[in-house]
Amino acid sequence: MEKRVLIRVYGLVQGVGFRMFVERSASRLGLSGWVRNMPDGTVQIDVQGPVGLVEELLDDAKIGPPASKVSSLDVVEKQPDCTRNSFDVLI
Repeated sequence: MEKRVLIRVYGLVQGVGFRMFVERSASRLGLSGWVRNMPDGTVQIDVQGPVGLVEELLDDAKIGPPASKVSSLDVVEKQPDCTRNSFDVLI
């Protein structure tokens, strides 16, 4: 079963390699979607794939790379998008 979530990550998550960390994790798990920095200092992730693998990415995002300090995540479930097939880092 496919699951799609929109995640907002709060804390020290910009300038620490967080987007690349998420991209590597999503690619390793075979997930699709994107990650981007937001003007307010948060990181937004839109990710889709098998339920268990999306949950695994959520667990990774709660930790982040070594230089990050994740304080919280907001997660909103979305309708899956069957046109997706890659994971991208947006500028």
